[in-house]
Amino acid sequence: MQIGVVGLGRMGQIVVNRVLDAGHDVVAFDLSEEATAAAAGAGATAADSLEDVADRLGEEKRIWLMVPAGDAVDATLDELAPHLDGDDVVVDGGNSHFEASVRRAETVEAAYLDCGTSGGPAGADLGFSLMVGGPEWAYEAMTPVFDAVATGPDGHDRMGPAGSGHYVKMVHNGVEYALMQAYGEGFELLANGRYDLDLESVAETWNNGAVIRSWLLELCEEAFREEGTDLGTVADHVSGGSTGTWTVQEALEQEVPVPLIYQALAERFGSRDEARFSRRLANRLRYGFGRHEIVREE
Repeated sequence: MQIGVVGLGRMGQIVVNRVLDAGHDVVAFDLSEEATAAAAGAGATAADSLEDVADRLGEEKRIWLMVPAGDAVDATLDELAPHLDGDDVVVDGGNSHFEASVRRAETVEAAYLDCGTSGGPAGADLGFSLMVGGPEWAYEAMTPVFDAVATGPDGHDRMGPAGSGHYVKMVHNGVEYALMQAYGEGFELLANGRYDLDLESVAETWNNGAVIRSWLLELCEEAFREEGTDLGTVADHVSGGSTGTWTVQEALEQEVPVPLIYQALAERFGSRDEARFSRRLANRLRYGFGRHEIVREE
């Protein structure tokens, strides 16, 4: 199968590599010539423009977008539009708002699949979790590529119509906020409690059979091992917040209470004003699962 991949940042390069490893052909393009060259070095065919991507794919084009959410997606679709028809499929693998995905599905002539993507850089080896919304025929057409990019056939599914994939990913991120907050508060109590504890040892013990074991807890163990029990110079500043904000806004519209997610979001915003251990751990965890920059104390 042949697929075009547009947007060759950290996650886009992983998509390229996993698709190539599965034996498919990739036409790759990025505004960065260095990123395009890196994909070519891995075995992809380099394109020098979006038009070139479309020309090289021929009929029944399959294009995976890994560009930043927002205006960049619309700009890419506008430039691709003259080269697409109803037999083509476009996958948006970024963190787009689900309502934007619904709008794009209605205006793009090609079948549009909104694909929530979770797994971070660890997906290079393990594969991603993919939550897909859009036409069933388009999802089925892309299944061989989804099998390659995901952890396997069980690592992806069609959630429903347009928007549902990014909707599920939005809520996923809200849950992630709350889980990080819970781990942060627990370790904050341990760090400031009545015993002098090795928090790496605590996390390691919990990760072996405890009810609360998880990948995030493994990342807590990594954080304490690399930064120390006191988290060293990791600052109380948790970046991000857009998907958590969208989750809370949607909960308000649907009149569904999400107090834990709301509080985690509030703590994230509050981290820009005062210092807490729990938020310092959240800062470090974002590096663990997404390789987001660690904000350090000066």
